[in-house]
Amino acid sequence: MMTLEKLTKRFGATVAVDGLDVEIRPGRVTGFLGPNGAGKSTTMRMILDLDRPTSGRALLDGRSYSAYEWPLRHVGALLEAGAVHPGRTGRNHLLAMARSNAIPVRRVDEVLELAGLGGSARKRAGAYSMGMRQRLGIAGALLGDPPVVVLDEPVNGLDPDGVRWIRGLMRGLAAEGRTVFVSSHLLSEMQVTADHLIVIGRGRLLADAPLAEIVAGHASLEDAYYQLTDGSVLS
Repeated sequence: MMTLEKLTKRFGATVAVDGLDVEIRPGRVTGFLGPNGAGKSTTMRMILDLDRPTSGRALLDGRSYSAYEWPLRHVGALLEAGAVHPGRTGRNHLLAMARSNAIPVRRVDEVLELAGLGGSARKRAGAYSMGMRQRLGIAGALLGDPPVVVLDEPVNGLDPDGVRWIRGLMRGLAAEGRTVFVSSHLLSEMQVTADHLIVIGRGRLLADAPLAEIVAGHASLEDAYYQLTDGSVLS
């Protein structure tokens, strides 16, 4: 389970994340929604110890990300799919990740096949399309076979077949009992993928409830979302 305890981040006078108190539970896909500037990316960066909280903490099964000796075995994450050296092949990129966390080499080839990149594994990442880079990033998130998976805008750059693939992948990971936490601006995708939603605006928690409860009484998740976030969009 992933727990955010009064998680707060300030940049000078600006409060980017304001006292988030939530639990992201295993066995379901939890969607993370909010307008631009709501604090979603900052929250994800704090979960992965890429940003230090001003106060509060983010815990993964009771420990911070940096407390794990081999973090990729516990948490897999996709934040920036383009963060790959263009001169390195897709396989070598994952191989370096695997070696850094004592992950068997065979797992590299397994996730490449899972991500549909088996035939492009030895191609330099600089020649990958945006969708291929996205698939490589997802393969990296799954490399350590982690119980917790954090994905930021996972369908970016994917064609319809890719969108269908990642949708099924996330549902499958949750069905295996993993914790799946996914940030997205595509409300239609969240409506068919997520079990539970956390919605924030201006860094504050606006909703933490099952999808069905949030959508109840509305024509769609889009309608419910705009009602929830009214007044939280930065001008």
